[in-house]
Amino acid sequence: MTPRQRVLTALEHRLPDRQPVDFLATPEIWRRLQAHIGIDMGQPGDDHLFDPNWEAILQHFEVDCRVISYDQFCKPPDSIIRPGAKIDWWNALSRSTPNRMWRQVLPDGASLDIWGHVIRVVENPTGAYEEFAAWPLAEAESVHDLKRHAWPEPDWWDFSPLPALIEQYDAMGEFHLRFRIGSVFEVAWQLRGMAEFLMDLVRQPEIPLYIMDRLTEVYVENTRRVLDMVGDRLDMVYFYDDVAMQNSLMISKKMWAKFVRPRHARLIEVAKAYGKPVMYHCDGAVYPLIPDLIELGVDVLNPIQPDAKGMDMERLKDEFGHRLSFHGGVDIITTLPRGSVADVQHEVRERIRVLGRDGGYILASSHHIQSDTPLANVFAMYDLALRDYAAL
Repeated sequence: MTPRQRVLTALEHRLPDRQPVDFLATPEIWRRLQAHIGIDMGQPGDDHLFDPNWEAILQHFEVDCRVISYDQFCKPPDSIIRPGAKIDWWNALSRSTPNRMWRQVLPDGASLDIWGHVIRVVENPTGAYEEFAAWPLAEAESVHDLKRHAWPEPDWWDFSPLPALIEQYDAMGEFHLRFRIGSVFEVAWQLRGMAEFLMDLVRQPEIPLYIMDRLTEVYVENTRRVLDMVGDRLDMVYFYDDVAMQNSLMISKKMWAKFVRPRHARLIEVAKAYGKPVMYHCDGAVYPLIPDLIELGVDVLNPIQPDAKGMDMERLKDEFGHRLSFHGGVDIITTLPRGSVADVQHEVRERIRVLGRDGGYILASSHHIQSDTPLANVFAMYDLALRDYAAL
């Protein structure tokens, strides 16, 4: 089977020739793997859409999936570029795939993305994370105030290189391709500030609804344009929105249904209008929403955080496995960073045995593989021998 056939077969709830896999990691892991494997194709230029060094790592591990993301194609007007800022495509620490990611870096070292987030880098013992240094919409007191923000428009993206990018991927191997849209609830509170946003939902919902609607309108139109252009070759549409924490939802299910679900429904509807399955990412204890997500049309749930409340693998497979596929599940908090090679191998086998029963599973980590993970455990997770169903 080609990688694409392998994934499509699994998502039809049938067993392919072997377990399909995906790969997502922090930049520190990518760089360490590149050095360990001995890959050196030079620094990609700004005209590249993905880093060929990182792509070579995916091929080394025989990874079946590739992500194409909206932020590879940003082309905002010069009017939003701050004085002294420089465009940087390759150093965003939130990159988890080979894809480039648009940023403008300010003279003081902070950076802005296309939505207007103010981002700073905070170091930790094994790497660094991006954090938000300010809330651009924190001072808004009305919808009128919100309208002054430099809201992106669909024309701020140029998807014309997309057909050639897909041809490039197909020349390397017929991979399963998914298009990453973005998020609604998550980006909205990141612009407003979480505390203020959550209080707004109760006190003045017109403010968070306006923010989420502006985002949704862009995502819907971008997705429509992409699917009009290359929909015959894209295999899936993917969006992300963390609405859960470790032990519960971030807001009540009633509030989610009133404010968030209608915006998610619009994203899913545009994908379904083109006959595309939908993958949805939500960390944490999302179990209470799973029936609603299935009803909305979600086909694949990611990342299946094993230590979150209600996310027991056997239970999820038994209750929802005939209607829903799963992506992720290999623990990034304990097993990958702190477990032995044998622990990782055992967990991979268990995930395939449980979530991969009769298909319906793409093996991957329960979020980006983190910078404190030993490379031996990464290699253990992607051992080809573990993907053989007969070896379970």
